[in-house]
Amino acid sequence: MIVALVGPTGVGKSELARDLACRMCGVVLSADALQVYRELNIGTAKLPLAERRVRHFGLDLVSLDQSWSAARYQRYARGVIEDCQAKDQPVIVCGGTGLYVRAALDEFDFASGGQTGNTLRKRYEALLADQGAAALYALLEERDPVSAERVHPHNTRRVIRALELCDRGESYAQRSAGFKDFRSHYPGVRYLGLSKERATLYRDLDARVEGMLAAGLLDEVCALRAAGLAKTPTARQAIGYKELLTYLEGGSSYEEAVAAIKQNTRRYAKRQMTFFSADPRISWIDGGTYPLLDAAWSILEK
Repeated sequence: MIVALVGPTGVGKSELARDLACRMCGVVLSADALQVYRELNIGTAKLPLAERRVRHFGLDLVSLDQSWSAARYQRYARGVIEDCQAKDQPVIVCGGTGLYVRAALDEFDFASGGQTGNTLRKRYEALLADQGAAALYALLEERDPVSAERVHPHNTRRVIRALELCDRGESYAQRSAGFKDFRSHYPGVRYLGLSKERATLYRDLDARVEGMLAAGLLDEVCALRAAGLAKTPTARQAIGYKELLTYLEGGSSYEEAVAAIKQNTRRYAKRQMTFFSADPRISWIDGGTYPLLDAAWSILEK
């Protein structure tokens, strides 16, 4: 059995996925684009080892200075799923990265980039480091204006992806349209969505940011700088890390950095809800329901 547990950040997916896996004698497969990195822990809300209680996959796969992609995640995730299916072991796919969930579970093809893809990415990353995000986005506007309209100029990871596709004769805009075609790769997947009323979620997210800071997020960011990893594209884009790096580099006050983390986290949660709300397969649960595990289980039993 495969269960996909999705929803916005900070709503309690990791804990519920773990509890479902415990009840089902299964495993958890994380579908989070940032939790794959070993150095990103507090700011990604990675479930601590002591709290996992079941086997977790998809965590701590690579270092920040190593390349990773949704295509690589797809190969990894399907390997995990198919190995578990051979053992008749349930899998809870848990995540807020919509592309990763779709990559693992749906008929979603990625162009084979191989070494050429890595070379292209490094070239665009070098352009980003040398000339900045504005120059990178201007190049996309020149080469593929339709796709540029679908990408935020500051989302440099996605701008680079769109440029890579352009080099391969493909269009990010056309590929994005494929997100509306919900064709499962595996039969019988059950989709659960966890959500909260917006005001409650935003309040909880603000509190979670404060909790991350109290747990040592700033120290984690300082450690990235000491290890020479602060300039990697992922560290420069990850919420919680990029704002504190700006503070450490003198670009903002600490208070401004914290306010920016909270605002960017709320905006990210809103984008996640927009993404997942388009999927008609998802049965939604109010994250404030108690007991939450029983509410989820009652849906799965139907």
